[in-house]
Amino acid sequence: MSSGPSVGPIKSTESLILLRSSFGSKKLSYMLRCSPCLGHPALSILDDLLRQGLESIVNCSLNNHQWLQAALPIKNGGLAIRRVMSLASSAYLASAAATLGLQTSILATRAASSDDYVEEMMEIRKDTLPTTELPPAKQGTWDRPLIERDVAEICQHSEGFINSARLEAVRSPHSVDWLNAMPVEACGLVLDNEAVRIAVGLRLGLSLCGPHRCQCREMVGEDGYHGLVCRRSQGRSLRHHAVNDILCRALTKAEIPSTREPTGLFRADGKRPDGATLVPWERGKYLAWDATIVHTCAASYITHLSGKGESAAVQVANRKTLKYDGLPASFIFQPLAIETMGRYNPSALSFIGEIGRRTSTITGDRRETTFLFQRLSICIQRYNLVAFKGAWREEKPMANV
Repeated sequence: MSSGPSVGPIKSTESLILLRSSFGSKKLSYMLRCSPCLGHPALSILDDLLRQGLESIVNCSLNNHQWLQAALPIKNGGLAIRRVMSLASSAYLASAAATLGLQTSILATRAASSDDYVEEMMEIRKDTLPTTELPPAKQGTWDRPLIERDVAEICQHSEGFINSARLEAVRSPHSVDWLNAMPVEACGLVLDNEAVRIAVGLRLGLSLCGPHRCQCREMVGEDGYHGLVCRRSQGRSLRHHAVNDILCRALTKAEIPSTREPTGLFRADGKRPDGATLVPWERGKYLAWDATIVHTCAASYITHLSGKGESAAVQVANRKTLKYDGLPASFIFQPLAIETMGRYNPSALSFIGEIGRRTSTITGDRRETTFLFQRLSICIQRYNLVAFKGAWREEKPMANV
């Protein structure tokens, strides 16, 4: 009797989704809200297991501050692998506040507000209490002061322009859309294991490789950033073409025909934008766009003199706008600057959102904008790996003696 097709090992993308969404704090949510288990040694053991699971999935070693960042919510720069030790008090206090009226009705002889466990936890957390007058019923309100404390500790430990730029970028919207995509391999929405390692490593500032010399003869540090900026790395040009292909396909799906590298647009130096629409975009004007992918932590973007506090994406978008200032008045120019860690320039967010909105009008699916951001995010992370590998020097085999 046939046993059916064999199932291969779970990939890192799927493992990371399961670790974030199906294990740890997600499984203990009911227990944490109903039991005063703050300080129980089993919580620390579970947190250690979660940390070991993450290290096993991404094949990297995390120090305490990197693990602290991984445990933050995604919007705060983490991976949403929440530590149960951190959530224990917030979950119980929120549950107690939400059921305070019911407890008072049931326990008429003893006010529910005199809960000894609540008073004990409030005393422990006297420096990290919400600023609201009444005890909030939402767990997120209790959790916010703890998150802010962790973020402050991470920022204090991560000194320097490079770490500041990294932490600022990973807190931006859409920086981790690749992790929220449904891992459907047939649709190209699954990153291979090494790409996941690089994506997580860039986000958390992990050591990705041993120091070595690039094929361009420059030294590559443990962070592996050099491959993302090296002009001899083939991944950079491939990534640029892939991003423009996604945009053209998205415009076609939105029933907006477009062309790549259009000819005939007046430019003094003869260069052309990456693409242009063949029908008016708005107010009777056509749209031309030019996409650029830049490394968040490149030296030219992170110094305190170069950008005056602006992100790498904003700096590049401004330069692109000046570069194509000579386009005909019948065209609207749209710069599309994406950083390696997923941050966009503000006008690009509006542009992609408008494509998604027009597509949703045609397909009836409100998730089109989300899907488009996810495809772009996966593309960026996939080619980050190609650029990273491009820094490895190819050793010529020794001739036989």
